[in-house]
Amino acid sequence: MPDQPQSTPRVRRPPHRPAFDPHTQPWVTSTHAFTAVPHEHLSAEAVRSVLSANIQRPLDIPDESARRHPGREGTPVEAAVLVPLVMRPDGLTVLLTQRTAHLNDHAGQISFPGGKIETTDEDAIAAALRETEEETGLSRQFIQVLGGLPRYLTATGFAISPVTALVEPGFTLNPDTFEVAEIFEVPLSFLTNPANFRLHRAELADGTTRQYYSAPWNQYFIWGATAAMLLGMCQILSEAARRD
Repeated sequence: MPDQPQSTPRVRRPPHRPAFDPHTQPWVTSTHAFTAVPHEHLSAEAVRSVLSANIQRPLDIPDESARRHPGREGTPVEAAVLVPLVMRPDGLTVLLTQRTAHLNDHAGQISFPGGKIETTDEDAIAAALRETEEETGLSRQFIQVLGGLPRYLTATGFAISPVTALVEPGFTLNPDTFEVAEIFEVPLSFLTNPANFRLHRAELADGTTRQYYSAPWNQYFIWGATAAMLLGMCQILSEAARRD
């Protein structure tokens, strides 16, 4: 999500950092009514048949918006992210970015490419494609938009519209080094097994608690909104496989 000066005025909100270390909070293996998505349901065609719709229904993931961070109250900022499913020979992967450490929002965290929906964007899809190209250099000519996942509200005051897409191999990346520290891919098979997600519980200074998911993969700690949206997509694909 851009933190660089823009040609149009933008209200600056105070920087936000978690009040706890998300890596070290106690956790349990998450338990859900849905199970890992079978391998035969993770082909490009199978995923296309499920995700080619604007899916808007309650999912079994935390509602971060119930507790807004100080300074992030009020009307949420509308944002869009791309959930890029890369069609690799060995199976689909999810392309993710690691944000640079100096940004005001979600600094250093793993995220989907995306950002604020601007007034010049026709819709969430246009914003997700524009932001993806600006942040990563991934050209939209390689992207086949599928549909949308349920809108996700964050404690940091964003209303995120995830846009799913298949990505043809052969692209080159040119990341915006101001915003993006690294770009990497995670096998979709890993992210569609709920056993790979941890449920954390953080005790806050005011006596309240926060629950959030993580899905550690190799050296990458995927947590918070990104992990929750991935778990939501896992639920959608798993329930569709069960119905079949």
